[in-house]
Amino acid sequence: MLRLSLEALQIVDAIDRRGSFSAAGKELHRVPSTISYTVGKLEDDLGVQVFERNGPRVELTKAGRELLKEGRYLLKAAQDLEHRVRRVASGWETELALGHDSMFSSIAFADDIRAFYDVAQQTRLRIVREALSGTWEALLDRRADLVIGAPGDGPAGGGYVSEPIGTLRWIFAVAPSHPLAAIDRRLGRADLQQHRAVAMADSARQSAPRTVGLLLGQDVLTVPDMAAKMQYQIAGLGFGFLPEPGARAAIAAGLLVEKEVDEPKPDETFHLAWRTGETGAALQWWLARLRQHPPFEQLCRHMSGS
Repeated sequence: MLRLSLEALQIVDAIDRRGSFSAAGKELHRVPSTISYTVGKLEDDLGVQVFERNGPRVELTKAGRELLKEGRYLLKAAQDLEHRVRRVASGWETELALGHDSMFSSIAFADDIRAFYDVAQQTRLRIVREALSGTWEALLDRRADLVIGAPGDGPAGGGYVSEPIGTLRWIFAVAPSHPLAAIDRRLGRADLQQHRAVAMADSARQSAPRTVGLLLGQDVLTVPDMAAKMQYQIAGLGFGFLPEPGARAAIAAGLLVEKEVDEPKPDETFHLAWRTGETGAALQWWLARLRQHPPFEQLCRHMSGS
C-alpha cells in the first residue's frame, strides 16, 4: 500500500512555498488542524521527519527536501493527466488560463471576455500576469494556455505555436531634473555608465532572466512592472527605455524628456502563442476571436502605467 498521497505532497509543497502551516492552510482552504494532521501522519507513515519546527516558521529537513523535489514531479504529472482526461471527456475545457505581459493591463481583454461568456459559460477563465521571459515560461509550464502579447522571440526547443500581433517602439526617457536631461547631444555609454538604470524584473522562475540595455557594473533599480518603471523614471530615480504608447503622454505633460542615445533599443515584436497540439474548443474560440479582432492596438491603449 502506498504511503504517499497527492494531497500530502500538495500540502508539503504549499508549506514550503508559504513558510508556515497556517499560510499553507489559507492557500489550500484547509483548517490548520487538517494541515498538521496530514503532515504528522505522513511523517509517521514514512518514519522520517519532514519538517523542522521553529515556532510558527518551518523548514524542510534533508529528507523533506528530497521528498518534495521528487514529489513536485508527481504533482505536475498528476495535473497533466487531469488536464488530458478533462479534455478527452469534453470538447470545452473546464478552465482556460490567459497569460499576458505585465506591460499591459488585464482590463484590455474585457470585451473579449464578455463575448466569451456569452457562448461558453461552462469554462472558467483565469488571467495570468507575467513579465518578459516569464510570459513564455508560463505557457510551457502550463500556468497559461494562451499568451497574448508575449514579448520577443519564444524560447528554443519548440512545443508551442506563435503568431506576431504587433510591434512596439521604445523611447529613452528621463525626468527633466535628471542630470542626463541637461546634456545637449546624443548620449553614449560613458554618459549612461555614471547613472542608475531602472529595469523591470523578469518573472521567469526556471530559465535565465532577461536583461536589456544594462551595462557591466551598472547601478540598477529593479522594479516589478512597467507601471513602476515609468513612475520611478518620472521621479528622477533613474533612466531607461519605455514603450512609446505609455511614454508619449508623460513627455507631452513635461514629466519626462526624450533623449537620443548611441545604442537605441530595437523595436520589439509581440506574439500570440499556445502549446502545440492543443485543440480545446475554448482555445479555438479565443484564437478565432483574436484573429478577427487583432488585440495589439487594444493592448497598447491599456498599457500599464499610461
